[in-house]
Amino acid sequence: MTDFEVTIESDGQRTGSLRWTRLDPAVPAGLRGDPDSLTRAIMAAAEDGFERRRLHRIEADVRADDLDARRALLRAGFRLEGRRRQVIIDGDGRFADELIFARLDVDQVDGPDGFSGVMNSALPRKRLIAHVLMRAPDGRVLLCDTVFKSDFELPGGIVEPDESPRQGAIREVKEELGIDLEVGRLLAVDWMPHYLGWDDACELIFDGGTVTEEDIAGFVLQPTEIRAVRLIDIAEAEPHLTSLSYRRLSAITTLDAGGELTRTLTMEDGRPI
Repeated sequence: MTDFEVTIESDGQRTGSLRWTRLDPAVPAGLRGDPDSLTRAIMAAAEDGFERRRLHRIEADVRADDLDARRALLRAGFRLEGRRRQVIIDGDGRFADELIFARLDVDQVDGPDGFSGVMNSALPRKRLIAHVLMRAPDGRVLLCDTVFKSDFELPGGIVEPDESPRQGAIREVKEELGIDLEVGRLLAVDWMPHYLGWDDACELIFDGGTVTEEDIAGFVLQPTEIRAVRLIDIAEAEPHLTSLSYRRLSAITTLDAGGELTRTLTMEDGRPI
């Protein structure tokens, strides 16, 4: 038995839009702690849509704050695909977000792989950044003067999906500086809080070994990203760095120069913990 009537409207292109209503109109709108009944109704409607109506894709849009509906869709094998910001207007004039869920006829929804695929779409994902610390024999640090922002930063960048952090660092150095660099050990792991328009992220700093002025002369800089590279003493780098980057690099270079950085440094917001 189910307390809901679920309908699927098709666009004629093998895509359907899923909607539901309560069978008992006396019950207030919203699930209010009854996700299992809706889950069963959604699953039955989806199976009918795929098997009898030969749909390839079924979509459902729900309010972001409707936790029971979100749970029911996930349990029915629907994956979270995106968020429409502030598109729902409440009766009091306040705006709310809407979430987009969808399921394909080829999606695996049963067993460990199916469960993991569904939950992978809904659980938080954190941006991962891999940078490389290259130093001159006298201890100066190689920093990139970038085209798109005012502060300097280490070579490196955002790690791509299905790419290891080390391979991401190697790729970014190749793209930015035009060199093949086999990075060394992991010097530090730092958590970065929200900054400007960026969400929080984790950053890994790899040892890039020694670099000389002669090496730099042979670099082929990526013109759309890197204006120039410079070797700068960390004590003089503060005006060129964000406060977080300066804290982080100061801690790494100080500990490493003193022989105290014998294992990966764990940091939060540029501060060793």
